[in-house]
Amino acid sequence: MYKIIACDLDETLLRKDKTISDEDKKNIAKLKEYGVKFVPASGRGYMSIDAQLKALGTFDAAGEYVISFNGGAITENKNHQLLHFAGIPFELAEEFYRRGLNYDICVHVYTKEKVYAYNFFDNEKDYVAGRMDVEEIFSKDIKFLQGQEIVKCLYANTNVDYLRKIADELKEITGDVDVSYSSNRYLEFNKRGVNKGSGLRKLAEILGVDMKDTIAIGDNFNDLSMIKDAGLGVGVANVVEGMRGDCDYICENDCENSAVSEVIKKFIFS
Repeated sequence: MYKIIACDLDETLLRKDKTISDEDKKNIAKLKEYGVKFVPASGRGYMSIDAQLKALGTFDAAGEYVISFNGGAITENKNHQLLHFAGIPFELAEEFYRRGLNYDICVHVYTKEKVYAYNFFDNEKDYVAGRMDVEEIFSKDIKFLQGQEIVKCLYANTNVDYLRKIADELKEITGDVDVSYSSNRYLEFNKRGVNKGSGLRKLAEILGVDMKDTIAIGDNFNDLSMIKDAGLGVGVANVVEGMRGDCDYICENDCENSAVSEVIKKFIFS
């Protein structure tokens, strides 16, 4: 019997207009009758998905959880209670920031509470609008963040081949880093061993749930670790081609057509 459904947000649960379908909201709410936890699992910070939690009716609710920062944090929704956190050293974040200045990218730096962006070009502003609040910065360094806990850094460019080239050039400094890709526009750097799969395993441990009783749903490479680790790994119809072979089930529906409801009805309600 499945006990946890960990679900990516962007391009999985959320439609292109950044909303959740009424069908998905109805079926996710009904999961409570079956004793199943629905857990958003996002690359974004836990403070930035309150709108989605409100839409799902789990905002500030006890006994409801979020995996955020690609597994860098696990929180209980009530008062955003932090249960687990794993970030990167300031010196490493500073190095990624400095190296990023040499490329045609937008650089994001995530702290627990805020996201900072350098070279915040219009296409990126349009993409994050309605998803999270970002503070644009113009400094060539991030000395102002020294002493703060930094969760991750990422590079943004819609040319994924270009991002892969950058990742190859940075191999000398990514030995202690988990490297992933998301939304067909992000190259992400988390602490080594920190990913959505490890986040799901940690939450399952906290809740006393066997991993075979978990489902993970996603669409892109930063979801791959949890899709592989879960008892049932699901790709929505719009899942990237390179991940299809790692999914136990591929939905007939995509993010625009309530793919999450398809999973719930097929594997929980049936």
